[in-house]
Amino acid sequence: MKFSFHQFAFAAVTALFCSGAALASGEGWVTDFEAAKKQAAAEKKDLLIDFTGSDWCGWCIKLDKEVFSEEAFKTGVKDKFVLVSLDFPRKPENVEKLGETLKAQNSELQKKFAIRGFPTIMLCDATGKPFAKTGYQEGGPEKYVAHLDGLLANKKTRDEALAAAGKAQGPEKAKQLVAALKAMDLDDGAVASFYGDIAEQIKAADPNDESGFAKAAAAKEKKAAFEKELTTLLRAKDTAGAIALIDRTIQTGDLDPETKQQMTMAKTSVYAQAGKFDEAVKVCDEAIALAPDSKSVPRIQAFKEQLGMAKSKAADAPKEKE
Repeated sequence: MKFSFHQFAFAAVTALFCSGAALASGEGWVTDFEAAKKQAAAEKKDLLIDFTGSDWCGWCIKLDKEVFSEEAFKTGVKDKFVLVSLDFPRKPENVEKLGETLKAQNSELQKKFAIRGFPTIMLCDATGKPFAKTGYQEGGPEKYVAHLDGLLANKKTRDEALAAAGKAQGPEKAKQLVAALKAMDLDDGAVASFYGDIAEQIKAADPNDESGFAKAAAAKEKKAAFEKELTTLLRAKDTAGAIALIDRTIQTGDLDPETKQQMTMAKTSVYAQAGKFDEAVKVCDEAIALAPDSKSVPRIQAFKEQLGMAKSKAADAPKEKE
């Protein structure tokens, strides 16, 4: 059960706007998904799908300017990917330019790929099945191409695990299928859309859950219920109720240290939203102590710095007259 404290982080990212930004899908980009799949199959390439908001999404505009429009990117991917642009513009003139057919196609694919933010980059095989997900990355075109090359390994691992599963029986088959899903690290919605049959195969091959797949699925359901309730409490500004929910959830259930760490970080965000910065910093330290070697520790340290700056800003703000 993994919980991302970024969903409740006490940090506002300022959107970047670019007046007069052109629609996405410049030279070399395909907008028809079915045509892109046929091209990928014919050219023995994979698909790189850019879910973008070309005229309003600051990070989309930044990614296009820093990476996609650069010759080093175009050269680096031309033999590996068919580039697909699925745009979601907001300016009336650009919506009209997109047309009803592409609007309907893009909306359907947004749901199918379970896209929740922009930009989202999905890497898919020629049949349209995703095997990796990414987004904006700093460093320019060369670094981005290297990043994409690393993600291509997901498909290789997926295919090897599926091939091994095809030769196995029972729990071993289930474990190989689980390995295939884990290799891609996709959101649950995308897995359900494209790999729902694998989930059924795992359950059938492993009724005693030796692979741990059923347990993990139950944990995800618990996580979803927790996040829904926490969001409701935060919107109601019920700080005490949110803290109680987090503590209660951590104390009940079989949670690993990293999961406890992530859920504890949700508490820091609750305190921060209430202006209790000292309490939030203290909880950050408690979270780090739960799993000091986890990959989340650098982000927690950075969050502590944000809390310090927020506290200073709040202290310097002019006090309202009584």
